[in-house]
Amino acid sequence: MFSNRITQLLGIQYPIIQAGMIWASGWRLAAAVSNAGGLGLIGAGSMYPDVLREHIRKCKAATQKPFGVNVPLLYPNIDEIMQIIVEKKVPIVFTSAGNPKTWTHWLKEKGITVVHVVSSAKFALKCQDAGCDAVVAEGFEAGGHNGREETTTLCLIPAVRKQLTIPLIAAGGIYDARTMLATMILGADGVQIGSRFVATPEASSHEAFKEAIVKAKEGDTMLSIKKLTPVRLLHNPFAERIQDAEKNGASTEALEAMLGRGRAKQGMLNGDMEEGELEIGQVSALIGDIRPAGEIVDTIMKEFNELLQNPLGRSNHN
Repeated sequence: MFSNRITQLLGIQYPIIQAGMIWASGWRLAAAVSNAGGLGLIGAGSMYPDVLREHIRKCKAATQKPFGVNVPLLYPNIDEIMQIIVEKKVPIVFTSAGNPKTWTHWLKEKGITVVHVVSSAKFALKCQDAGCDAVVAEGFEAGGHNGREETTTLCLIPAVRKQLTIPLIAAGGIYDARTMLATMILGADGVQIGSRFVATPEASSHEAFKEAIVKAKEGDTMLSIKKLTPVRLLHNPFAERIQDAEKNGASTEALEAMLGRGRAKQGMLNGDMEEGELEIGQVSALIGDIRPAGEIVDTIMKEFNELLQNPLGRSNHN
C-alpha cells in the first residue's frame, strides 16, 4: 500500500494511472490496471456513445475497483458522452483537449472527481481555478496529441508544482519505477503511463502496432503536424510524407487533406503500418516486450519500493 494525495483522491492502491489512449484503452486494459491497484481509464476519444456505454458496463463487471473515463472535450457528441458517464455512475473523469471550465463544475455537481490534462503551468493554473480536483501535466516526450510549448517532463513538472496546491500527476516519458520516482521527486503526486500500457495483451491496439513499439529505437518517433494539432508519431511512410509536406510549407488545408479521416484507427486499430497514424511516445524505444498490464503495475511498484530504500541503485528492468 502506498498512500498519498492521489491515492486518497482516486481511491486507489498505487499512484499509477493508465492513460485513456485512443484505440488502446478499452475495458479490458482499464479493468486490468484497476484490478492491479492502479487507476484504469477507458479512452472515450475513439468510441461512439453506444460503444462507450458498453465498455463502461463491461469494465464494471470486470472490476470492483475504481476506474475512470478519459474524455477529449472536442468530442463531437460531448453532451451525450457526459450524460452516459453520469447515467453509468462513473466515479472519475479525466478531461483533455479543451477548456476545463466547460464541464468541471457540472461533473463535480454530480459527485464525479475531475482531472484535466495540460502541457503548461499556465493551463494547469486555469484547471485549478476551474475547480479541477487534480491535474495531469504531460511533457513533450508523450505520445499522441501534444502541447505546442514542447516542454519536457523534466522541466514541466517542477514548473507546474510551483503553481498548484491541488494534486499533480506527471505524464510523458514514464514507463518504469525509476522514471516514476524521478517525476515524484520533482513534485508529482502520481504518474500517468501511456505507451508502456499499449504494449500489453489487454490493449485493444493491433498486434502489428504493439510489435512496432517493441522494435522501436531511439529517434523512431517525431512530433508532427504542428500546423494542425501537434502529435507524436512513430516513423512510417505516412508520417514521413506529411512531415516533408509541412517542412515544404504545405497549407493547413493541404495537411488536413493528407491526414483525411480515420487515419489513427487505420494504423493503431487496423494495423496498417504503412499509411496509418501511429501515436506513441519517445519511451517506446525503452519498451522491450509485450507484458500483461497487471504485471507491469506489480513490477513498477515492487521496484519503486526498492528504490525508496536505495534511490541510486541500478536496474536493467524494462
